[in-house]
Amino acid sequence: MQLTLEFGGGLELLCDSVKIHDVNVIPNLEADKLTMKDLLVWVRTNLIKERPEMFMKDDSVRPGVLVLVNDCDWELSGQLDTPLEEKDVVVFISTLHGG
Repeated sequence: MQLTLEFGGGLELLCDSVKIHDVNVIPNLEADKLTMKDLLVWVRTNLIKERPEMFMKDDSVRPGVLVLVNDCDWELSGQLDTPLEEKDVVVFISTLHGG
């Protein structure tokens, strides 16, 4: 499944400072669809190069990370259960700032 992933607010630093990734993610064989939970596991394994704890906590994103799926807050579409479709754009933005 072709997806575009965008990282901002400092999260791009965890991915070799690359903000936009055009990726191909293969859904789990047991599932007929790809969900955000599946995508987060894929991102942690394939894109995050350092400090994965700054991106994820347990099975979800850390508090303070805004997630948008096609410009819609994932909290309105089911969070980890949000189904993804071909050509979706998923944006991860950190709202946390060091001081």
